[in-house]
Amino acid sequence: MAHTNLAFIYLLALTLTALLASANDLTKTVEFNVKPGGVVHTFSEKMVSNLDKMRNYECSFTYASQGGTNEQWLMSVGLSDDEGLFSCSVWRPQGKSYLFFTQFKAELKGVKVEYASAYSQTAAGGQRDVALSEEEYTVGDSTVTHKEGKFRAELSKLSVIGRTRHDEL
Repeated sequence: MAHTNLAFIYLLALTLTALLASANDLTKTVEFNVKPGGVVHTFSEKMVSNLDKMRNYECSFTYASQGGTNEQWLMSVGLSDDEGLFSCSVWRPQGKSYLFFTQFKAELKGVKVEYASAYSQTAAGGQRDVALSEEEYTVGDSTVTHKEGKFRAELSKLSVIGRTRHDEL
C-alpha cells in the first residue's frame, strides 16, 4: 500500500512538472530574499484561474532563520492545464542554504494538499537532493510545517502540490 501511494505521488509530481513546463501562462517563478535575524518573514505569490477569474490560488512561505546574510531564493507557482492541481516550490538555486532555519511553513490557499516534500540540500553544482526525514515536518490539509523539536534547522527546498477541486466519479 505504501509503495503504491509513493508511486502515485511520484507519478503525480512528474506529470505536474511536465504539464507546468508546457504551459508558460499557468506558471510563474519569482525571486525573493530569505533574510536571517530570527524575525518571522512571509513571502507569497498568487495565481488567478484562467477558467474562472474569480478563483485565486496562493502560496505563502513563512520562516525565521539565523546566521549569514540574505540569500536569493526562488518561488514557483503553477496550475496544471485542467487547473485541477496547484503547485508551489521554494528553493535556493545554489543548492544548499547556509542559514539556520528555526521554523518554516508553506500554506496553499484554495487547495487541499496532496503531496509535499522538503529537502536540506537540492541538486545543484554536482550535488544531489537530500530529503528531510518525514519526522522533521508535518503535512496538513493546506500547510506543510516544521515539527518543533524534530526539525534539524536545515532547509533548501520545499515543494507542495494540492488539488484545486474535488473530482466527482
